[in-house]
Amino acid sequence: MSSGGGAGGVVDAAAVTAWLRAFAADVAARRDELTELDAAIGDADHGFNMDRGMQAVLAKLPAEPGPDGAGGTPAEAPLGPLLKSAGMTLVSTVGGAAGPLYGTLLLEMGKAAGDRATLTAPEWAEVVAAGAAGVRMRGKAEAGDKTMVDALLPAVEALRAAAGDGAVVAAAARAAADAAANGMRATTALVARKGRASYLGERSAGHQDPGATSSWLLLEAAARVLGGEDPAGGGSVDAAAGEEAAGGLQAG
Repeated sequence: MSSGGGAGGVVDAAAVTAWLRAFAADVAARRDELTELDAAIGDADHGFNMDRGMQAVLAKLPAEPGPDGAGGTPAEAPLGPLLKSAGMTLVSTVGGAAGPLYGTLLLEMGKAAGDRATLTAPEWAEVVAAGAAGVRMRGKAEAGDKTMVDALLPAVEALRAAAGDGAVVAAAARAAADAAANGMRATTALVARKGRASYLGERSAGHQDPGATSSWLLLEAAARVLGGEDPAGGGSVDAAAGEEAAGGLQAG
């Protein structure tokens, strides 16, 4: 992963590639749990759709480095095209609302990153913020609507704050993931105001939002990769807040 994940390092193309791989692995491992969450308030297809999309993203990424370190994504590759390619792949392969929303997230991140090959913590914060803003606009969602925005917006705030305080990339990414976990859990008590879940009205309360959950997985994967942790960590929500989960991804 070159310098992208080390404390005090920067985010480079190798790190972004590793992040996308880690997220794909987490989605595959948690596909049934995501679908179960969606079955309660949606179409029962979120896990399946996200897994299909991320497998398509994987197929377009450069091959992983060999045992001798040869191959893989060049660290000096520009970040914009890499993120845009992943975003377009999700738009074209993921059904339901997730494809356009996650595609927009990565496309807007790609636009913000542009031709830069490395990003500092403050720059990474602004790139993630651009992606979240795109999701917010595309979905016409605000905080409290019980959507993925409820995980993304707190994450952006935490990422910006940490980076503004001088945190290195690893620490800032961890702060963002922890904030996303808190936002994810908070969706359980909310009444949905957007998407299919909103058709249930008050009955949507008491269920964790699947989009907020997959958004936490995205940011948790970034924290692990940029922090130099095991990319295949996955784990449950207690990675961010102790033994509060009843099991798997769902908050108790």
